[in-house]
Parts: sequence; structure tokens; C-alpha cells
Amino acid sequence: MQHHFMSRYFICLLLLAQTARAQQSKTGYAGFIADARTHRQIEGAVVQSRQTNIAFTSNEQGRFYFASRLPASDSLHISALGYVPKAIACKDIREELNIHLEPDVVNLREMTLSASGNKPLHNVGQLDMKIRGLNNAQELLRMVPGLFIGQHAGGGKAEQIFLRGFDIDHGTDVAITTDGIPVNMVSHAHGQGYADLHFIIPEVVDQVRFGKGPYAADKGNFATAGHVALQSKERLDNSLVKVEGGQFNTLRTLAMVQLLQDRGRQKQGMYVAAEHLRSQGFFDAPQNFSRTNLFARYQQMLGKRHQLDASIATFYSKWNASGQIPERAVADGSISFFGAIDPSEGGNTHRTNIQTRLRTQLSENSTLSNQLYYTAYHFDLFSNFTFFLNDPVNGDQIRQKEKRGLWGYNGLYKHYGVLGRNTHTFEAGLSLRADATRNSQLAHTKNRATLLQQQQWGNVSEWNAAAYIRETVQLPYRITLESALRFDQFIHAYSDKLQDTRRQKHTAIVSPKINLSWQASNKAMLYLSAGRGFHSNDARVVVQTNGREALPAAWGADLGIQAKPRNNLVLQAALWYLALEQEFIYVGDEGIVEPLGRTRRTGLDVSARYQPLRNLYLDADLNYARALALDVSKGEDYLPLAPRFTSSGGITYKKNTGWNGSFRYRWMGNRPANEDNSLVAEGYFVCDAGLAYNFKRIELMLSAQNLFDVRWKETQFASTSRLQQEPDPVTEIHFTPGTPFFLKAGITITL
Repeated sequence: MQHHFMSRYFICLLLLAQTARAQQSKTGYAGFIADARTHRQIEGAVVQSRQTNIAFTSNEQGRFYFASRLPASDSLHISALGYVPKAIACKDIREELNIHLEPDVVNLREMTLSASGNKPLHNVGQLDMKIRGLNNAQELLRMVPGLFIGQHAGGGKAEQIFLRGFDIDHGTDVAITTDGIPVNMVSHAHGQGYADLHFIIPEVVDQVRFGKGPYAADKGNFATAGHVALQSKERLDNSLVKVEGGQFNTLRTLAMVQLLQDRGRQKQGMYVAAEHLRSQGFFDAPQNFSRTNLFARYQQMLGKRHQLDASIATFYSKWNASGQIPERAVADGSISFFGAIDPSEGGNTHRTNIQTRLRTQLSENSTLSNQLYYTAYHFDLFSNFTFFLNDPVNGDQIRQKEKRGLWGYNGLYKHYGVLGRNTHTFEAGLSLRADATRNSQLAHTKNRATLLQQQQWGNVSEWNAAAYIRETVQLPYRITLESALRFDQFIHAYSDKLQDTRRQKHTAIVSPKINLSWQASNKAMLYLSAGRGFHSNDARVVVQTNGREALPAAWGADLGIQAKPRNNLVLQAALWYLALEQEFIYVGDEGIVEPLGRTRRTGLDVSARYQPLRNLYLDADLNYARALALDVSKGEDYLPLAPRFTSSGGITYKKNTGWNGSFRYRWMGNRPANEDNSLVAEGYFVCDAGLAYNFKRIELMLSAQNLFDVRWKETQFASTSRLQQEPDPVTEIHFTPGTPFFLKAGITITL
């Protein structure tokens, strides 16, 4: 009953906002904000009245809309991180503004808090990207405050993800996209929501947009704990060549070449990037890791109103892995801390993405975007988690394999306008995604060569059609209200080749969302978010359970504040709540279902960004989460591997030329490894450092991971296993060791 009431409330709210569209006024100011050197649009620039302090934020296309005319004595102050601010007298404004800002060092004094963008985490994310940058693929997800990752399969498999009290495995509760293409794989051979980001070259990433909680209407499946949206660069500022080498026979080469560029008019642009990485790794058994990435992007203006964008990316990776090892084998000296019980683990994978998007400026205030994409994917992984538990003779090695075709469509209509004396934005989105796997299998194997038993074998087909509407209104008293409603329809199907059966189920879910922000002053902004999200379950589980709990919902709320108590200090804090109707997990490693029942998580996130000197920046994130299972007795209600306390941060010295340096830390506290907390996953504290010297066109770099050579366990699991000489199985912590001290040097030449 409550769900029906909320849905009707949101529908009425959106319809009222749309009906009021006819009352729009054409008073006010509109304009476009771009980089003076590259002519690229600037998102998140703040346009503020000097006399009234009313402020509005530029959107993704760099456009802004100021609702009302100001007195001739007033002026507009335009600011953006990393740019020299500009002031324009209102008496001099005669037509639409075309504003170009000159790049400058990042200055926290120029960061303006504004509720109009209704993206409370945008300021922090934008600041981190400009100061810290992206030096490796792992940094892509670590740009999200409070998000931790761990690798436990030789560097080739997707990382394990932790966020807001979730062990997200490889992506069950965080939705990840790149240039609009979904990264998460539904009904994957290794686990639901599997999100492998290794096909992305970090240097081509321009933006890492993220949000926490289920509050974004344009994010659907898996967006419960949060979402991450990566965007590649539209154009390169310069071509470059980079070479990096380090310990463990590690070598990385990168070339990025601008092929077409029209700097002045931005009519067209094209660039290509190629990366190759190989390493033996730090394990006793060589990893023989190798990865090759290729990427190309093309952009063309078609007349004055149409922009065509297309890109293609492909990668191939292969590796050996030492897997997860039992603590008892290290304690008794059977293997070293970096040893292996089954060194024949490993695998290979490749992925190709193709996308094209057409953006159309329908009118001064309306835009339309249509995108088509296709992904071809292959995955082949050999693992051994229990050693000789089930097969004392041949061992328990398993093979997980699939081939997949994924195609989809994203459509978005946006209208920006004025409602009385207030600006508003209306969005309508439509998406379609279709996944089809061929020969998804789970098999018992030996030494990667011998097939002992086919345990699961079949084809998965899954369709997801979704639509949403979202209305954002700038209300009086510097309040911004965003209300949205999303609808998702699924078709899950599985053809079982072992049983020669095919089953199909239809499911659907409605997700209301609301975001409210209030700019209390120039120094403080408060926000409240609430909404419903979901993560789908594996299609094989859905048909097996006759559609029960196919789309378990997540209800969440955030209450937060962003403040600037000093001009060079930004603070952000949020209390949050997230309840899942069912944590119903398909464990791809064993081909079984684990229903965990209802769960609840509460927590606190705190972030601080401080600039004591012109080129010196300090940052810190502290996170606390309390995760509980609700349908079990007290004392047995711990959620395995759910992080409780985490923190990350560092100090960065950054200049355009000359010396640059950084020192960073990440800390994860102890956490329960099983339901009664009788086994504990040990925490860790690891530090990294980097030093670089920039000449005009050459940069020399030296970096050290795990600077103090701490012995730490990157991933840990409470598992039951048996070694070959053991008479009985043992349940204990199994772990993958973290990177030891790792020194790397490099050179970048800008062409």
C-alpha cells in the first residue's frame, strides 16, 4: 500500500510540473561555458549573482539557465574548478552568453557551493580528478570516496569491490558504465553483476561520475550501494607516448595519437590509443600476465544542431593465478606467503565495445540523445577454492566459461526552461538491453586440460527494457527539488543443455526517487535523498525459483551536508540507510543459490579536502557501516566480509611544470568473515607514493606501491577446504596476498 501511494505521489508531482511548462517565461539569462584553450564545454561551472547570491550550475553540455533578470547594478560571477573566474556586468548582457574560462591551477577558494546542480558528490569527485588524476586502472574505482577494491586472481579477473558495508563481490550492488555502455554482466559465468574494467585505458578517461545509494533515476540494475559512470575524452590535448617499467618484470607501453582536430571550431576530432602491459607478478609461481588494449573515438558536428560520436574499444588478457591460499598452509611452512596450492589456476578474456551516439539540439532549451552499442565478450577462468575437498584424487579445479553478445539502446530527452521565476529541467529516458550467452558452463577440470564433469551448461537470454522521467525544479529560498520515477521490465530465460529444457520468466519493478537540496548559505549546503533501487538475480536462479525474489528491492535514504568553513577547506558528511528485501545471491563458483534474507545497513561517510598552500592539497575520507541480517538470531546476524571502518587519503603537491609528488594511504579495519564473527578478516594499512618532474614536453615518474613493504591480505574468505594430505576438511581464512613493495619508473613524452 505504501509503495502504491509513493508511486502515485511521484506521478502527480511530475505531471504537475509538466502542466506548468506552459507558464514559462523567457526572462533571465542563458549561456554556454567552455574552456578558452580547448573549447570543450565545462560541466559544473557555477554562475552566481553577486548581490542576491542566487546561483545556477552548468549542465553536461556546458549550458546554464538563470531564471530571472537581475538589476543593471548586479553582476554574474562565473567560476569552475581549475579555471580563472570571470565577472560579467548585467548591464552589458544583451543576448545569450558565450563564456570562455582560462585554465589555472586548482584553487579551492574558487569552489562555489550550489544546490542547483543537485549532485552533492560532484564537487568532491571533480576536485579529486583534477588533483590526483588517474595513474593506473585501479584508480578508476578508487576515485569514489569509501570504495575499496581487491584482486584475487592474478590481475586478470575483475576486482572484488567494497562500498557502504557491502562486499559487492565483482559488482552485484554497484552499477558501472563507460560512455553509456554497461560494464556489469548479468547472469555471468563467475557471478551476477561481474564488472571487469581492465578493457579501459585510464589515460583516456576524462570524467569519473559517481553517486551513492539508489537515488539516480537514470541508473537501474545493480545501483543499490551506488553507481560509477566513466566518460572518455572527446579529444586529446596532445599526442603522447608513455613507457613504464618496474619490479617483477613489469613493462607497460602506451601511445595516444590525435588524428583529426579542429581546435578553433570543434567541428571534428579523432584519436586512437594503444596499451600493452605484461608482468610476471610477485607470486612464487609466475603470473605470465599479458594485456593489450586498443581504443579509438571519433566526433563530428553535422550542421549546427547535430553531433555524432562513435568509439570502438577492444582488449585481450591472459594470466596465471595462485588463487586463494589457506592460512594453515603458510603457518606450517608448506608454502610461502606468496605461494600456491594449485598454481594451474588462471584464464583469459577479451571484450570488444562499439557505440555510436547522435546528440541533437532540438531548440535553445531542448536536447535529444540516441545511442546504440554492441559488446562481444569471451571469458574463460580456471579456479580451485577447495583443493581436494570434493575430489581427493584429481582435485577440485573448476572451469567457468562463456561467450556473450550484448547490445542496447539509450535514449534521452532533456528540456531546460523557466517555471515562473524558477528554472527547471525535465528528462525522459528510455533504454533497452539484451544479453545472450552461448555455452555458459561450470565444469570440473584437471590442470586446465581434462574435463572431468560438466556441472552446468546452457544458454542465458536476458532482456531489460526501462523508462524513467525526472523533473528538477529550482524553488525559492535556494531549494532544489528533484523527483523521478523509473520502470524496469525483465525477461529472463535459460536453456539447460544438460537437462534439455528451456524456462522463461517475466518480472518488473517500479522505483520512485526524490532528491532535495538546500543552499543554506554560501558556506553550507544540505541535502536529503530517498528512493528505491534493485539488483536483479541470475536468470538461472530466477527460472529455478519460478520468479520469486527476482528483483529484490533496496530502500535507501541519505541526509548530508557539504560545507566550506574556510575558503580553502571543503567538508562533506552524510548519514545513510539502506535496506534490502532479499540478498539472494547466485554463487557462480559453485553453481548454488545463497538466500541471505532481509538485510539492513546504516552508516556515516565523512570527506575533507584542504588546500593549505597554492600547490599543496590534502584529502581524507572516513567511512563507517553497520551491516546486519534481519531474519536470523542475534549473534549470527553478521554479513560476511562487510567492511565496518575504512579510510583513505593523502597529500598531493601539484604544479604544471617542475616537481610533483603524492603520498597516499588506505586502511580497512577488521571485519567479520562469517555469520557469527568467529572468523575475522584482518584489516590492513597500506601506503603508496609517487614523484614526478615535468619538463615542457617530458615527464619523468617514479612510484612505489606499498611503500613500507607491509605484509597484508588483499582479499579474504572463510572457506572450507582440504589439502591433499589431510584426512578431514578445515574451515578457516583463505586469502590472496597484497602487493609487496613495488617500485616503478616511467617517462611520458608529449608530441
